Amino acid sequence: MQIIKDRQLLENTWTFIADDIPLPENGDITVTLARWLADKEQLLKRSGQAGVRLNPSDQIEPLAGDLSNIGVIELNFPIFGDGRLFSQARLLRSRDGYQGEIRAVGDYLPDQVFYLSRVGVNAFEFADPNHIQEALAAMNNFSVRYQASTN
Repeated sequence: MQIIKDRQLLENTWTFIADDIPLPENGDITVTLARWLADKEQLLKRSGQAGVRLNPSDQIEPLAGDLSNIGVIELNFPIFGDGRLFSQARLLRSRDGYQGEIRAVGDYLPDQVFYLSRVGVNAFEFADPNHIQEALAAMNNFSVRYQASTN
């Protein structure tokens, strides 16, 4: 499956592993925040990178000391109307200085891609591959910006 990363189409090399599934020995994986906190040592010893999937209700402060070990942070939108993840992305970039990939996943709209990129999201995964071209076009919807951003 393709994703948009830094305004380019790339193949997705990451797999989300649910809490009730054993960790694979290799490969790039993401896990929930709860699993990261519980199994961090095991995750860091594996072959392959580890990432964290955040939900809107997750607190990002427990990750502050671990950001250099996290290859990707996925922001999981359960519904497109929940804006808390926009704030999480902004804080990760501006307050915490996270330089890695921040990826939007879940139920968000291609029209939100421009705004998500303004707060620090640099990668986008869509369940419906038809949204990819629409999202790429949406990144250029506005030529004038009034507010400062992370990009």
